[in-house]
Amino acid sequence: MGFQTEFNSVCKFKKEQELYELLEYGRGKMLKEGLRVFPTGQKVIAYSPENKAVAIVKITACVAEINFNGEEVTSVELELVRPLTEEEIAVQTALAYEMFFGDPDRK
Repeated sequence: MGFQTEFNSVCKFKKEQELYELLEYGRGKMLKEGLRVFPTGQKVIAYSPENKAVAIVKITACVAEINFNGEEVTSVELELVRPLTEEEIAVQTALAYEMFFGDPDRK
């Protein structure tokens, strides 16, 4: 058992519903597999399940635990700072592919 530290400027959603709730209500929750450390109080770029930059969010809480099924999970609570503009989306998405997700032209 060990903690994995998330990169300081990336918050990638795996479920479209979690991202929708954040954008619709201004607050949301994301559940991740494994024990991870998300830096509470930090602002990060949120990415959709399709690896597209979407918004700037603030991490308000992070709880890593072993649930009743014996699974290691991390719950992250987020607050929407603001959605990104079209220009910001294009730039942040391109940078993320180069730095984190891999080159989309090589798939």
